[in-house]
Amino acid sequence: MDFSKLPAILTPDLGLLFWMLLAFAVIFFCLAKYGFPAITNMVEERKKYIDESLLKAHEASERLENIKQEGEAILQEARDRQAQILKEAADTRDAIVEQAQEKARAEGARLLEDARVAIEQEKKAAIADIRQQVAALSVGIAEKVLRQNLKDDKAQMDLIDRMLDEVSTDK
Repeated sequence: MDFSKLPAILTPDLGLLFWMLLAFAVIFFCLAKYGFPAITNMVEERKKYIDESLLKAHEASERLENIKQEGEAILQEARDRQAQILKEAADTRDAIVEQAQEKARAEGARLLEDARVAIEQEKKAAIADIRQQVAALSVGIAEKVLRQNLKDDKAQMDLIDRMLDEVSTDK
C-alpha cells in the first residue's frame, strides 16, 4: 500500500506529531492539575451524599420498624386494658346482680314476716271476735234459760240460795 497518496492528516509528519504530542501533554497536565481533582472531588462528594442518603434511609427504616413495634406494643397494651376493663365490668355486673338478689331475698323475707305478723294479728282478732260472739251467745242462752227457770219468785230464791251456798263453801 502506498501511504504517499493518503491525506496529510492521516499520515502526519514528524513535526505535526511532535506538536500534537506537546498539545496533548499540556492539556493532559492541565486536566491532571485542575480537572481531575475537581472531577474526583465531585465524585467523592456524590459518593458521600449517596452514602449519607443510604444511611439516612437505613435509619428511617429502623425508626419505622421501631414505630411499628411501639404501635404493636401500644395495641397489645390497649387490648390488655380492654380485657381488664371488660373483666372489671363483668365483676361489677355480677356484684350488682348479687346485691339485687340479696336485696330481693331480704325484701321477700321482710314481706313474709310482715304477712306472718298480719296473719297472727288477724287470727287474734278473729279469736277475740269468736270469743265475744260465743260470750254474747252464751249470755243470750243463759238469759233465756234463766228466764224460763226463774219464772216465779220461789225459783229465783232457790237459785240465789244455792249460789250463796257455793260461794261460801269455796272460801
